Amino acid sequence: MKTIIELIAEEVKQAFVQQGFEEKYGMVTISNRPDLCQYQCNGALAAAKQYKTAPIKIAEGISASLKESPTFKEVSAIMPGFINITVSDGYLADYLNQMKNEEHFGCGKEAAPKTIIIDYGGPNIAKPLHVGHLRSAVIGESIKRILRYYGNNVIGDAHLGDWGTQMGLIILELKRRKPELVYFDEGYEGEYPAEAPFTISELEEIYPAASEYSKANPDFREEAKNITYQLQNGHRGYTAIWNHMLNVSVTDLMKIYKTLNVSFDLWKKESDAQPYIPEMIEYFKENNYTRISDGALVVDVKEEADTREIPPCMILKSDGATLYNTTDLATIVERMKLFAPDRIIYITDKRQELYFETVFRCARKTKLVGEDTELTHIGFGTMNGKDGKPFKTREGGVMRLENLINNVNDEVFRKIMENRSMEEEEARIIASQVGLAAIKYGDLSNQVSKDYIFDVDRFTSFEGDTGPYILYTIVRIKSILAKYKELNPSFDMAAIIPAASQAEQALMLEVTKFNEMLRTAYEEIAPHRICAFIYDLANAFNSFYHDTKIITEEDKVKQASWIALITLVQELLLQCIDLLGFEAPERM
Repeated sequence: MKTIIELIAEEVKQAFVQQGFEEKYGMVTISNRPDLCQYQCNGALAAAKQYKTAPIKIAEGISASLKESPTFKEVSAIMPGFINITVSDGYLADYLNQMKNEEHFGCGKEAAPKTIIIDYGGPNIAKPLHVGHLRSAVIGESIKRILRYYGNNVIGDAHLGDWGTQMGLIILELKRRKPELVYFDEGYEGEYPAEAPFTISELEEIYPAASEYSKANPDFREEAKNITYQLQNGHRGYTAIWNHMLNVSVTDLMKIYKTLNVSFDLWKKESDAQPYIPEMIEYFKENNYTRISDGALVVDVKEEADTREIPPCMILKSDGATLYNTTDLATIVERMKLFAPDRIIYITDKRQELYFETVFRCARKTKLVGEDTELTHIGFGTMNGKDGKPFKTREGGVMRLENLINNVNDEVFRKIMENRSMEEEEARIIASQVGLAAIKYGDLSNQVSKDYIFDVDRFTSFEGDTGPYILYTIVRIKSILAKYKELNPSFDMAAIIPAASQAEQALMLEVTKFNEMLRTAYEEIAPHRICAFIYDLANAFNSFYHDTKIITEEDKVKQASWIALITLVQELLLQCIDLLGFEAPERM
């Protein structure tokens, strides 16, 4: 289904051609003066230069031609050559009826769906999720849903950090605390216990303790490196501990991600890429992609056209150790082999932009990916506190993500109980839904690359540009529809008829923007476009609601049309919040 602007533009382009001008001048946009018209065309101004004709004369000719069409209620030429357009009320109602009857509201699917892997989340095992993990999870989940909406095969990968010296530090600290554990008995040949020798709380405490101890004890760090080496080469006892770490950590991570309504199709790990590294390095050497620089193995990725310094991509350190670069390149090898994706998207802090540019250039230069494979890094800005600095606890530490979620839910719960009569248990459930909307909308309503202030008071407000306001609007519509069904238990959904008021017409016009907005959000990978749309749509609905007595309306045809219209509005709002990754309660 074409957008309403595309349909209007088709007629305007045809009018330009009929008047002897090129159709490219018939481009139409939403009016920047809604008090004067709904849409506008400025093509006469550009055409005037090519055809050496006064722009107002061209605009008048086009306007006269368009006035013959039943699509338009009013078309006028305005000095110096603007064409102001208002569609007929019947045309607007017909478009909405078509929208509500089309699958996906008329949004087209990809003609050639792609396989897309999204690398987001990025948690580390044995470490709790903190506020720094929020944006990657929230943004990645929304982007995954948007890309799927258009029919693509989208695979979300958590990509766990489970490799490196941190593993050795944890194992060594555990050995220091519990040397009697069977995992440290080199002569042990039996089966290892099925139950982990630590809880998630103990595990999360062990790493920072080990890290701190290693700073003052260089021998401890060296031994940890040796244990890491043994782990990576298959040491039975260390491997068993590592598997316990994975199981305990992933179980806890899944619980918190579920609270965030974030899910992954894959829980791949850094270690999964390790088997691909030796062959990849050999391939690089055989094809002369590498050189030695100060003992390290590197691939030069700087290009002649570069005006800034681009460092080489280091594959092996001088001591032969691998790096994140090595693992990420091997992960690309693994993904191409297992999934043959058309595109891989990485969602991380924008400060990693140069790192990913280096890795992507290396992957292309060494032909790890095909020429048509897209590698995309989406860098997000910082989530800051009210002081404008990265969000911290009151004590100045990094806040656990679980605690942040609980704090927001508690604030929403307080507001619910303050203003409404409701059982505490139900209020807690609703608070968790509204709290999630507050967090996600508060994040996603900002352009991804921008820093933003995480303001709990503002985000949890039931008024203004917030998640709770959007949910409150949806719940209001649900309440009206429930009341109408109660009074008309056997009703059939009617057609939408032409608007009876300015507020109704304004609401209809907002609805027509859905398809174009979502296509833009899809092409730009920009969830904030959806937030802006639903805020405007919610405002338009609430203006209509305050202007219209829906339930007490005596004209049943008009009333049935309103019910059809607000049902469509509700469906669009629900679809949009689903794409953003949260849900609406039945009441608030």
